Amino acid sequence: MSGGAAPAQVRRPISEEVVEPDVPWIVIVWNDPINLMSYVTFVFQKLFGYSHEKATKLMLDVHQKGRAIVSSGSRERAELDVFRLHEHGLWATMEHEA
Repeated sequence: MSGGAAPAQVRRPISEEVVEPDVPWIVIVWNDPINLMSYVTFVFQKLFGYSHEKATKLMLDVHQKGRAIVSSGSRERAELDVFRLHEHGLWATMEHEA
């Protein structure tokens, strides 16, 4: 016995969303009045594997310029880096690379 309605035709929605090319994300560490310069240098070395010289240069950028870009890549990578920096008490944000 076949008493059901005819199957409905399903159409795929047409998306008007513009897909941007995969623009890299950057992670920025901002200056704060709390963390010691030696600690910030240590965190950059620990989290990113930077040499002492590179970590020191980035720390000095944070201290003198108010911010430094410490990493770049996919959105997921940037989110992870920001999370890890927050876990270490640093003020970090992420944004699209200009």
